Amino acid sequence: MKNNLEYRGVVHLCLLFICFFVPPPYFAHFPHGHCFTSFSNLDTQQQHQISGTVTDSYGPMPGVHVLIKGTNNGTFTDANGEYSLVVNTKDFLVFSYLGYHTRELPVLGRTTLDVEMQSEVTELQEVEVNAGYYTVKEKERTGSISRVTSADIELQPIVSPLEALQGRMAGVEVVQNNGIPGNAPLIRIRGQNSLRDDGNFPLYIIDGMPINSTPIDGGNNFYLSGIDPLSTHNLSNIESIEVLKDADATAIYGSRGANGVVLVTTKKGNYRRKTEIEARWYSGLGQVSNKEDLLSTEQYLAIRKTALQNDGRQLDEFSDYDLLLWNQHRYTDWQEVLFGGTSQIMDFNVAASGGNGTTSFRLGGSYHNEGLVFPGDNSYHKVTAGLNLDHISENNKLHMNFSANYGIDQSDVPAYDNSFVSTALTLPPNAPKLKNEDGSLHWEEWEYSQWDNPYAAILYRNSSDVGLNLIANLGLSYQLFHSLTFKTNMGYNNLTRDYKASFSKDQYSPEIREGQNHSSRERHADRKSWVIEPQFLYRAKMGKGTLDGLIGATFQQNDNKNLIVTGEGFVSTALIGDLAAAQSVNIINNEIKRYKYNAVFARFGYNYDQKYFINLTGRRDGSSRFGPNKRFANFWAIGGAWIFSGENFVKQNLPFISFGKFRGSYGITGSDQIGDYGYLDAYEATAGPNGIYPTQLTNPNYSWEENKKLETTLELGFLNDRITLGSSWYRNRSSNQLVGYPLPSITGFSSVQANLPATVQNTGWEFELATMNIRSKNFRWQTFLNLTIPKNKLLSFPDIEQTSYANIYRIGQPLNIRLLYEYEGVDPETGLYRVNDVNEDGQYDFNDAIVVKKLGREYFGGLTNKFSYKGMEVRFLWEFVKQSALERETSLPGYKAMQTAQFFNEWQYGQNNNVQTVSESFDAGTAYYNALFSERFFTDASFVRLRTLSLSYDLPAKPLKDIGLKGCNLFLQAQNLFTLTNYNSLNIENPGNATLPALKTLTLGVKINL
Repeated sequence: MKNNLEYRGVVHLCLLFICFFVPPPYFAHFPHGHCFTSFSNLDTQQQHQISGTVTDSYGPMPGVHVLIKGTNNGTFTDANGEYSLVVNTKDFLVFSYLGYHTRELPVLGRTTLDVEMQSEVTELQEVEVNAGYYTVKEKERTGSISRVTSADIELQPIVSPLEALQGRMAGVEVVQNNGIPGNAPLIRIRGQNSLRDDGNFPLYIIDGMPINSTPIDGGNNFYLSGIDPLSTHNLSNIESIEVLKDADATAIYGSRGANGVVLVTTKKGNYRRKTEIEARWYSGLGQVSNKEDLLSTEQYLAIRKTALQNDGRQLDEFSDYDLLLWNQHRYTDWQEVLFGGTSQIMDFNVAASGGNGTTSFRLGGSYHNEGLVFPGDNSYHKVTAGLNLDHISENNKLHMNFSANYGIDQSDVPAYDNSFVSTALTLPPNAPKLKNEDGSLHWEEWEYSQWDNPYAAILYRNSSDVGLNLIANLGLSYQLFHSLTFKTNMGYNNLTRDYKASFSKDQYSPEIREGQNHSSRERHADRKSWVIEPQFLYRAKMGKGTLDGLIGATFQQNDNKNLIVTGEGFVSTALIGDLAAAQSVNIINNEIKRYKYNAVFARFGYNYDQKYFINLTGRRDGSSRFGPNKRFANFWAIGGAWIFSGENFVKQNLPFISFGKFRGSYGITGSDQIGDYGYLDAYEATAGPNGIYPTQLTNPNYSWEENKKLETTLELGFLNDRITLGSSWYRNRSSNQLVGYPLPSITGFSSVQANLPATVQNTGWEFELATMNIRSKNFRWQTFLNLTIPKNKLLSFPDIEQTSYANIYRIGQPLNIRLLYEYEGVDPETGLYRVNDVNEDGQYDFNDAIVVKKLGREYFGGLTNKFSYKGMEVRFLWEFVKQSALERETSLPGYKAMQTAQFFNEWQYGQNNNVQTVSESFDAGTAYYNALFSERFFTDASFVRLRTLSLSYDLPAKPLKDIGLKGCNLFLQAQNLFTLTNYNSLNIENPGNATLPALKTLTLGVKINL
């Protein structure tokens, strides 16, 4: 009797443990209030009958296999999804169906057990997507939101998180204008809305903290696009990046979301888990991904000598030193010499995470170093640290989250006056060597040359650009009542960049060196901002639906400082940079600006019967960038969705549709992306005492840009969502354009800030396809395809003829056009290019530019394939772009500068008579440069690029466990491996320009979990 009582006591303790600690699916089906009563009557050997219904999100599931674990006894559900089995109380039931996650549940004495199966593919539909101020399930969202996760981000050997988006998102265009680490990529979300380039930046938000997305001036011409404000972020610390595109998703951000929103969410720790340590290291090499096909020495000399012959002149020592003084048999590939080096890449990341029932943490840091492909030992490196703390009170009412990310990066890109890249593309192949045998710079043979020795830039033009970036955010929420929660978000960002460059006069040839000075340049940029956003959140059941609502306010302030100072006349190289030792010091720029932004916002969403959804958002914004009477504006949106696959008529008549949803939205967002204080009269002090002069005209009447967004979308799933397809059509119309209105020079000012009555329209189609091609126990093959077909045009611009924009834009045409001369071929009499002088006035200007050609992308997208076999996984992404561009401008053929091999082939072997006579004459130069601005050099610049290729392998778990490891993954990652294109360009992403392309990299690494 005693033993029996002890046995029952042990059973009861075990059952209490199960009740409190077993995950909800194991006991979710017990009747409320009867958990312990049922357990207390258990007899673990007693057989009984159990029955139930198996369903998924669309209703009953016939044909589900129900098996008693460890036996061959089982059954299948009938046409109504019902089953019945004789079981013991100790048994476990295994529910399995192709395409769905297997469920394993204990019997525990139950006589009824209903189970909901979860599709392996549609588990993505259950993912909580970050929509900014709230989260929403993927299948229930009414707005357009694209998402990439850490699996697609963390292993890529890149610096900016934006680069991870290339080719992965429909409607999101990311372009690397320059392959220098830290250079800001160009990002456009559904096209260009503003006439101003700086009016098209999206809003960046990191863990709730808004970040100024405008790139920071990089100091030299390798950073013409600026330095990316996200460059100091640790990619391994990013959990996901969401991009909000349509009005429904962005209107809650009001004016800040006019050009889309990029949400970056960092990783958190795990509750109820012991502390884990994750370490990841990779190292590899990088080289320029593409080089231009240029002339050999023989080809170069053939063109030069033919030009002399055609011009009927003799060799001249002053102008023809490449033919008289330079070795006629020397050949140097200057691309290989000046940017053909190998970049050494190394990255190390470590993070510790864990927690208990109420608190979780994640603490991590990283180091990234990346060499440059130029001569010398210049490099880019950064160090980051990140902390995330999450706490929930025992009564689940108080929730606190704190995140802090700190990064330091330094770029040692040489302070070039002239880029190595452009020099490598123009320097003749027989130019003399750049260094003597003893390593000193070679100057002698350059006596008659107008070129500087490119190596002088490495030795005598030094620079350093250091950035420090702190992003911190504290989120607090407290559940006041069952349906009402108060929440506040408080963030702070401090970003500083210090650029210092020194220029020694030794960079010049000895003949002109004495007339030069040692000089320096410094730039100090500082951005500080804070935000406070109190909110009330409401959620309650209403009939067969759920009402979600929030109401809140935003208080934000940005302080920007920018100082540029130059020093001239340092006595020696050792003193360069010490402004106290300079003969003269000039302050080029000294700006101190403050921007204040306040808003109130609200959102109300209603979900009826898990099939019908409506979402209303509104915001009233106030900005200090407008005059007192124009500071406030209202923005709003409405979005709706209908999951029609839940309707009976679809289930009965279209059983092959496993998921179907219509959604659409319309709303108005705005923009205040202009400079501060533009509505005021502005003055600056003169050099003399008590003097000032005006620098800006007042205009207190300009106001917000407006962007009206419309979208409609159809989402479909087939064959239990093994195939999913989404297609969206959108139309954005941006009006009331904020621009600098040009003024005649007689006013003393070049422009005044104003609104122009122009409307820019962006329309387009976006397609996203995902397929599960093969799915077996050990092998899977998945494919993801996205395609964007954008169209942009200037819809209207009243009286455009009265403005200077008449020479840039055409109504009904895209913004990214070039107005070109009409090409008429090669003149048979002169042998020179001929373009049409439309008004026959004997000169060529904008009146003759009657040909409109669209530059940029006609469509773009990406194709991803993922293969997994047991512990091995292979992924690759092809990015494809259809685009047009002008050929890169070269020097006049026949002049002492390099040409492309394509030109030589057209000139020497071409049969179309489309190349003019090579000559250095004035007439030849005039004809050539007129043709450069004609349709003659307009061409297709499309490409297909293998953007990423990765191979990873998880080592077997058992041997790892024996040595104390929880996991070990080996991986190989290739980036920009090769590109298919007919366009002869160095940087296919920025065609027509002499910029360094993205590097082709290969890295090998290991990831360890302790």
